[in-house]
Amino acid sequence: MSDAKLVTGIFKSRLAAESAVDTLMKQGHAREDISVLISDATRNKEFALQTKGQAAGGAGIGGAVGGVVGSILATLVAVGTTIALPGIGLVIAGPIVAALAGAGAGGAAGGLIGGLIGAGIPEYRAKVYEAGLKGGAILLGVEARTDSDAERLEKTFADLGAEHIRQE
Repeated sequence: MSDAKLVTGIFKSRLAAESAVDTLMKQGHAREDISVLISDATRNKEFALQTKGQAAGGAGIGGAVGGVVGSILATLVAVGTTIALPGIGLVIAGPIVAALAGAGAGGAAGGLIGGLIGAGIPEYRAKVYEAGLKGGAILLGVEARTDSDAERLEKTFADLGAEHIRQE
């Protein structure tokens, strides 16, 4: 495979996203290789206790509140970089942060859609992802190491209930 492919999918629930992160890690992907995009509103609703505890007191509270899987996703969200985008507050963690920052996602023009396009996601897909994020979903992405890894990631995401799964 000459170019790495980013496999992305929208998860409608925190539980599904947590299961996906756990499965990805069991498949050998490091947590630093997993990108998470979540709206501030969803983060505040789903992770308020864990992210506050994570930021203030280390990783221990997340494990006590949400178990091992929950603490992994909560840690990703807690250490995510918040990028202010027009019309939507967004928490972004993982390798996609650099791609979005490089694309000028924090700028006044373009917003989330412009940032996702700049990160290599086609416009029609970026619009779908934006709508999902605004509706409370969680966007996960992971860079596939090979073509067969990309196929396996797509299947994993589908098996765990993701929607709008794509390789870019």
